[in-house]
Amino acid sequence: MKASIAAALGAGIALAAAGAARAGTLDTVKKNGVLRCGVTTGLIGFSQPDSSGAWKGFDVDLCRALASAIFDDPTKVKYVPTTPVDRMTVLLAGDIDVLSRVTTVTLSREEGGLMFAGVNYYDGQGFIVRKDPKHEVKSALDLGGASICVQAGSTTQGNLVDYFGSHGIKVDVVTFGTAPETLAAYDSGRCDVYTTDASALYSQRLKMKDPAANVVLPEIISKEPLGPAVRKDDVAWFQLVSWTLHAMVDAEELGVTSKNVDEKLKSNDPATLRLLGVKGDLGTKLGVSNDWVVRILKHVGNYGESFEANLGSGSPLKIARGLNALWTKGGLQYSPPFE
Repeated sequence: MKASIAAALGAGIALAAAGAARAGTLDTVKKNGVLRCGVTTGLIGFSQPDSSGAWKGFDVDLCRALASAIFDDPTKVKYVPTTPVDRMTVLLAGDIDVLSRVTTVTLSREEGGLMFAGVNYYDGQGFIVRKDPKHEVKSALDLGGASICVQAGSTTQGNLVDYFGSHGIKVDVVTFGTAPETLAAYDSGRCDVYTTDASALYSQRLKMKDPAANVVLPEIISKEPLGPAVRKDDVAWFQLVSWTLHAMVDAEELGVTSKNVDEKLKSNDPATLRLLGVKGDLGTKLGVSNDWVVRILKHVGNYGESFEANLGSGSPLKIARGLNALWTKGGLQYSPPFE
């Protein structure tokens, strides 16, 4: 009997906590009439203001998708630039509602108070070199004796030392205090090679004096799964952010786009009808309207549309989908079922 009472009390406490969480972030966002989204201070393709001050990018699109789901208006976002040093502090302090800025999922970060809502970009550390017809470098294993620019104190530096050490290759590691300093040193010829996350290399290449004279090598030497993060004290908010990302991926797999979403509302496919809210009440269970995915698709598009526009063939970066292709096309992007 005591065990039953304890179990009931525990269940009641859990339900009360869930209710408090729901009344927390989502209700605050609705009350404020705006989503506060932490982004980078400027990384081409991911999050950067354009010439008119409007924020654009792959990570920005997740913020816009959330605002679309909640308000049916992708403009109801306040973008808060954050640095690698302060990004988690700003989130934990409650100054932003979600962090969407090329942040690697790690155990220590989750143990420290965050929850990652999924992986929106599978990344890894890479290398960029200058093209040289007399000495063509096709692989990182061809870099013996090269000087390599890297940001000091970063996990990138440790990965670099481990990688070449494990292959018995000697390189000259040249460190700099910040990412801009590291890029400037490489671009001025101070180093033969520049290393950081591959996604950032494609973005940073556009800032170089002659982008076309530089090539990103094929090797990826670390796992850097990037994703949006929230505070771990609000499970309901975590679920909405997580399933917003899943919705964009699932829509691509089901062939639902910003252009055909109205037509797909008349589909005979049960999975499509559940995703779009024609059947079931998955949206209301998350605290938004049942047509929340329709809103996302009309205002932002599916995962593939966002990728291609910001990072892929429709962007200056021209990054291949690679690991970020759907699982049905040899990649890792995969949504749980909307059931």
